[in-house]
Amino acid sequence: MSAETDYAAPVGRASRPALLRDGFFLSGAAILLLLVALSLLAPWLTGHSPDEADLFAIESPPDAVYWLGTDEIGRDVLARLLYGGQVSIFVALAAVLFQGAIGITLGSLAGYCGGRVDGVIMRLIDIVMCFPFYAMAITLAAILGASLWNVIFIIGILHWTGLARLVRAELLALRESGYVLAAKAIGVGGLTIILRHLLRNACAPVLINLTLAVANAILAEAALSFIGLGVRQPQPSWGNMLSAAQSLRVIDGEWWLWVPPGLAIVLMVLSINLIGEGVGRVLNPRPAAPVRDIALR
Repeated sequence: MSAETDYAAPVGRASRPALLRDGFFLSGAAILLLLVALSLLAPWLTGHSPDEADLFAIESPPDAVYWLGTDEIGRDVLARLLYGGQVSIFVALAAVLFQGAIGITLGSLAGYCGGRVDGVIMRLIDIVMCFPFYAMAITLAAILGASLWNVIFIIGILHWTGLARLVRAELLALRESGYVLAAKAIGVGGLTIILRHLLRNACAPVLINLTLAVANAILAEAALSFIGLGVRQPQPSWGNMLSAAQSLRVIDGEWWLWVPPGLAIVLMVLSINLIGEGVGRVLNPRPAAPVRDIALR
C-alpha cells in the first residue's frame, strides 16, 4: 500500500497549484464557466419562454425587446440559445459518462485479464472502429428515432473505443508493477486491484481523454440535430438552431439565427480543448529539450 501511495500522491500534490497557473486551463475554464452560468441562469436573463411565439415579430432583427431577434415563427433567439445550452451541455455530459462507463470497464478487463478476454474485447473494438462514426450514428438515429435520450445513447455507444484502448494500454504497463504483484501475493481480489491500484494510477490520461470527449460529444450532438436526427423541435439545442441556417436567404440576411448558436458551439469546444490542453500539460509535463553539445555548434 505504501508503494502505491508514494507512486500516486506526488502527481496530485503537484498538479493543483500548477493547474491554477496554467494559462490554457484558466482561459478555457473562464470561457466554460461563463457559458455554463449563462445557460443555468436562463430563466433570470430572459423574460421569454423558448417556445413562446410572437406572430407579430416573425424573423425580427435584434431590438430592445428581443436582444438577439426572433426566428421563423417568432420565438426569442436569446431564450432558445440559453435554454439550448442547457440541453447541449446535458447531452454531452451524459454521453461522456455513458461512454466512460463502457470504455473504462472493457479497457480494464482487457488490460488486467489479458489472454482470451483481451482478444475478444480488442476484436470488438476493431469492429466498432471499422465503421465511420457519422455513418453509424445516422443509421442508428434513423432506426431509433430522433430524441434527446437516443442521441446520448448513440454518442456513448459509438465513442467508447478510444478510451477503452487507452485504459487497456495503461493497465498493461502497470499490472506488472511491484505494488500490484504484492497485492496479488497477499490475496487481494482482481476488482480491488483494478479500482484501488491500477485505475488510480492511470487517472491522468483517462481524465484528459474524458475532458476532450465532452467537446466531441457537443459537436456530434450539434451535427445530428442539424440534420434533424438529434434533439427534436420544439426543444432547443444549438444544433437544431443551426438547422435554420440552411437557407441562403437566412445566411445572407438573418445573421442572428445562425451566428449566436454557431459562436456558442465554437466557444464551448474551444474552452474544453483549452482545459484539456492545460490538464495535459500539468499531469504529463514534457521533458525539457536536451542541451546541445558545445562541440556540435
